[in-house]
Amino acid sequence: MLDLSTDQLQEKVRRSQRNAWSVLSSAPIGICITNPQGHFELVNPAFCAFFGYLQEELIGQHFIMLLSPESQSFACAQYTEFLGGTEMIEARQEWTVYCKNGEQRTVLTEAAKVEGDDDQQHKVTFVIDITERKKLEERLQEANSRLDHLASHDGLTGLMNRRAGLCQLEEELKRCRRYGGELSVVLFDLDSFKSINDTYGHATGDTALAEVTATIAHALRDTDLQVRLGGEEFLIIMPETGSDEAHIAAERLRAIIEERRFTPHQLAITLSAGVASTPATCAEQLIESGDQAMYLAKASGRNQVRLA
Repeated sequence: MLDLSTDQLQEKVRRSQRNAWSVLSSAPIGICITNPQGHFELVNPAFCAFFGYLQEELIGQHFIMLLSPESQSFACAQYTEFLGGTEMIEARQEWTVYCKNGEQRTVLTEAAKVEGDDDQQHKVTFVIDITERKKLEERLQEANSRLDHLASHDGLTGLMNRRAGLCQLEEELKRCRRYGGELSVVLFDLDSFKSINDTYGHATGDTALAEVTATIAHALRDTDLQVRLGGEEFLIIMPETGSDEAHIAAERLRAIIEERRFTPHQLAITLSAGVASTPATCAEQLIESGDQAMYLAKASGRNQVRLA
């Protein structure tokens, strides 16, 4: 190693410091260094540009000024734990931060401990803006949720479709077998509904279907589930309900629909329903029993409820 004078060593140190600051200044991501108490002691231009502050507005301020109030206590506790711990690198984290103009952004941070001139641990934090990526992830998640919903629900009425409804019915049957409870279903079909489509058009028919199912949904218990099996045929799953109680409930729904008028055309609509109850070996068997009772109601003059 070459022997260097004190002046030469000091010059090398100064040059090294200038080079380090040059690297920090030209870095495309935000970088800050905070002291053991959490106050900014160095912020690079990219950091200032991202948050919209001048360097002198940040130096000496506590880092929590950039965080939402609800996360400040957690961030301070984590800061103290990291500087007092044995780990030299802090795991990547997502934070919601606020710029000077009040804009909310999402950042990804990674940090390391560095020893300062005071022989204490300081923290250097690297900040990457992931706001747009986060928004894209949220949009994709929302799109996937909508697709999942569409896969299991009817687009017109918002009710569960046949596939999802039968799966739910199987689950309820399993619960009955396990705990010995009762289960009933009501199958109902809107009487002579084809004449509404033929006379007023399918748009009016769709409106009528949506209004009828919404009326029934409003009259059901929270534990009951209405399912669109297809066309004008629907299923109501009634957990912990015996056949007599289900018959009374179905008759009440029938009366509600008979009394109301639907769509701007003030259409009178009636329904025929069949009630079936456990025991049953599977969902399809329970559906078939209710279906037979429903067609018996239709064959007997419509606008009535029959027990399987």
